Amino acid sequence: MVSIASPTLWLVFFGIVLIMLAIDLFLVGGGKAHKVSLREAATWSVIWVTVSMAFATGLWFYLDAEQGRALANAKTLEFVTGYLIEKSLAVDNVFVWLMIFSYFAVPAELQKRVLIYGVLGAIVMRTIMIFAGVWLIQRFDWILYVFGAFLVFSGIKMWLFAEASPDLSKNAALLWLRKHLRLTDELDGEKFTVIKPHKKTGKLVRYGTPLLLVLILVEITDLIFAVDSIPAIFAISTDPFIVLTSNIFAILGLRAMYFLLADFADRFSLLNYGLALVLIFVGCKMLLLDIFHIPVYISLPVVACFIGGSIWLSLRKAKLEASKHSAS
Repeated sequence: MVSIASPTLWLVFFGIVLIMLAIDLFLVGGGKAHKVSLREAATWSVIWVTVSMAFATGLWFYLDAEQGRALANAKTLEFVTGYLIEKSLAVDNVFVWLMIFSYFAVPAELQKRVLIYGVLGAIVMRTIMIFAGVWLIQRFDWILYVFGAFLVFSGIKMWLFAEASPDLSKNAALLWLRKHLRLTDELDGEKFTVIKPHKKTGKLVRYGTPLLLVLILVEITDLIFAVDSIPAIFAISTDPFIVLTSNIFAILGLRAMYFLLADFADRFSLLNYGLALVLIFVGCKMLLLDIFHIPVYISLPVVACFIGGSIWLSLRKAKLEASKHSAS
């Protein structure tokens, strides 16, 4: 599979990711447990988006100089479109994180460490899945139709269950973990495990805290959402460099996005409908590959309209409901 990536591009990309991760891990908040303020979350959300768009700009200039303007325009547009799709689908992931933290009553100041590990886990899992997907497409090009059908199915399912509220107490993974792990019911700061006397023998043994359960569930949800988002990006590009960079840059801002949306999740009640339409659209784009090619410059505004429209309608709905409530 042909890729635009040169060793220089890969080095620049990995360098940016490592630097930004180091800043996020060791400098933001001093690495200490603290409640992330709305202002801090908004600032870092802007920074992550700015870094991503700066990378896109640098990519365009590099390709324009090395391989021509036509290729620079095409690949940069693919990156931006892929980034928008992955960023949009990540919002649903954030809402599930909110549900998990609420269910376990994890204080805001203890959520940062879990989210950091969640983002790191998502980067590792998606990198593996992306290269596995590239390998599959290289050997079995018909797999794109399987991806397309899966995305259409996922989009329809998301639309039908857009307003459903999952009951975490009946979650199969959570029930299995509670049955097979030695757990305590009490949080102990940011610790995932604690050493306590065994309930029967009195010997000192290691117990997992509720924060460990939260971390495992967060990683599981990362994997589940990756199954939807990875095929979606292949509808835009099959270049490993574009697929990986757009995906990773979208993930890097997830923690800031979580704290930014934490207090406003209930205002985006219609967003899942927009995300469902995005999945159906990119799925159809894949299924129609040999019949009608939908250019990326059309895909970008279509995806933007679905997401922007669902956000606008959600905010309008929330405003109308607030007005009715105040009037009554």
